[in-house]
Amino acid sequence: MKKILLVTRPIAPPWDEASKNFAYYLAKNLNLSNQFELHLMTRGILPELPKQIIQESIYTASQNDFAFSQKIRALLFQIKHKKAFDIAHYFFTPTKLNTFFIKNFIKNSKTKSIQTIATLREDLFSDEEIKKLMFSDLIVTYSDYARHKLDMMGIQNVTRIYPGIDLDKYKKQENATALRKNYNFSPNDFVLNFTGEYTRLGAIDNVIESFIALAKKHSDIKLSLAVRVKNERDAQKKELVVSQLKKNGLFNRVSFHDNGKFQMSDIYNLCDISLFPVQNMYGKFDVPLAAIEAMACEKPLILSDLPILKEFTNKKNSLIIKRDSVSELSSAILELYANKQKRKEIGIEGRKFCLEHFDIKKVAEKYEKIYNQS
Repeated sequence: MKKILLVTRPIAPPWDEASKNFAYYLAKNLNLSNQFELHLMTRGILPELPKQIIQESIYTASQNDFAFSQKIRALLFQIKHKKAFDIAHYFFTPTKLNTFFIKNFIKNSKTKSIQTIATLREDLFSDEEIKKLMFSDLIVTYSDYARHKLDMMGIQNVTRIYPGIDLDKYKKQENATALRKNYNFSPNDFVLNFTGEYTRLGAIDNVIESFIALAKKHSDIKLSLAVRVKNERDAQKKELVVSQLKKNGLFNRVSFHDNGKFQMSDIYNLCDISLFPVQNMYGKFDVPLAAIEAMACEKPLILSDLPILKEFTNKKNSLIIKRDSVSELSSAILELYANKQKRKEIGIEGRKFCLEHFDIKKVAEKYEKIYNQS
C-alpha cells in the first residue's frame, strides 16, 4: 500500500480556494481500497470524508490569504515526515521560496514527487525561472497550453490532466425560486453572476460599469457578486464598488457573497447567466473553476477572448467577447436577456463539455494510474 500525502493549503471550509477545493474532491473520489493510504493536510477533522483518509490536522486557520504562520506549520510537518510517504503530491503554484525549501529540506530519494501545476505565472517568471520551479518527478498541468510551454523548455516529464469538479454537486437545480428567496432575489429577476476577483484579472470594473448601464434601463436586472475579500486591497476595492453602486441608486439590487457561508453551486443556480470578462489571467488557474462550475450548472457563460480560455470554450458553449470591451459585454448580456432559448441551448452545451472533460470521477481515475506508476 502506497502512502500518499497531498500537500495543500488547509483542507477545510471556506471552500473558496480552487487548489484545495480540487484536492478535496480528488481525495473523495479516489478508489482507496487496498492500493493507497491517503493523507490530507487539514484544519480540524472533516467528518464527511471517507474514514480511510488520514487527516493530518496541522493548520490552525483556513480563511483569507495563506498566512506565514500557516506556511511554517506546513513546512515543519513536511520536514518532520519527509521520508514517511511514498508519494508527495503538491497542489500549489510553485514560487522561488517554497521551491527552495522543498528542494533543500524535504525532497528525498525515498519519496516520489508530483506537481499539479494550475498556472505557470508567466507574468512573474521568465522561462528559465519557470524551469527551475519544476522540481518533481512528474509534472501535471491543467492545460495543453502549459504542457506545450514546458515541452518547449525541454522539460520531458509532463502530462496534462484537466481539473475535475463534482458534477453531482455542480448541476442544474430545479429549486431556483427557493434559492432566490434566500438571497433576496425574486423569480422574475434576471440575475447576473460574477465570481472572480476584486483587485486581480481586471474584470470587476467592467462588470460594474456594464451592470450600472443595463440596470438603469431594465429594472429586473440584478447582480450577484461571489467575490471573496482576501486582503486589504480587496477590502478597499469592495468599498469603492459599494460607493459606486450607492451613488447610482443600485446598491439594493446587488447581493454580495464573501463570507464563505454559502454553496457555490447554489450561487450559480440562482443566477441566469455567469460572467468572466477578465483582461488577464495573472495568478488565475489556466482552467478557472469559476467558469467551468457555472457551465456544469447549465448557466450560459460570457467570457473574454484570451487565448488561454479558448481551450475550454467554443461558439456553442459560451459567448466570447473582446477583452476590456464594456460595450461587447453589455451587448452579450442583452442578447441572452432577450433570448431564453439561446440561454438554454448554451447551458446544455456547457454541461456536455464538462461531462466530457471535467468529471472528477474520470480525473480521479487518471491520478490513480499515476500513483500506481510512481
